[in-house]
Amino acid sequence: MKNLKKATCAIVFAVAISFTFQCATPKVATTTFEQQTPFKVKPVFFQEWYAGIKVGGTGINIFIPISDVEQDIAFDEVFFRNLRGKLTKKEEEYMSVLKHPSRHYTFQKAEKPNDYPFDLKDNECVISYIENGQTKYYKIIALNEVAGTYYEDGPPSVYAQSTSSGMASLDEEEDDN
Repeated sequence: MKNLKKATCAIVFAVAISFTFQCATPKVATTTFEQQTPFKVKPVFFQEWYAGIKVGGTGINIFIPISDVEQDIAFDEVFFRNLRGKLTKKEEEYMSVLKHPSRHYTFQKAEKPNDYPFDLKDNECVISYIENGQTKYYKIIALNEVAGTYYEDGPPSVYAQSTSSGMASLDEEEDDN
């Protein structure tokens, strides 16, 4: 009889512990992406950049041409290659300057921060937008890359027109000798 009591107590204790640890596991929020959006996205492109000053670093400019936007839509952020940035309207498109957290010259993909909400491939990005007070997410696949650029006076600003006229190129200059 004592063995039966001990076995019953052990089983009850084991069940209680398993419920405790099961409830303590963190819940992973799954993000659903919108399939239909109240706007149209044309082909998206990005450009890597590096700054010419000592600790200028590197980053990515991302350009998202969006048209037919309904009135109650506000664009918020873009998520690309473990970087995130605010979207700013510039002429007929939205853009963002994504600065690599490293202060060194590197074009390696940034490490994923703990609070980064998505697992994306290198050719995917997500834009967040607010519709009627609710944040929604739209995934864009197959971004186009254009030639990188060099900013001799430091990292670019979203708010100022770039003074750099040089674009990096793979073409060699020909000598007229």
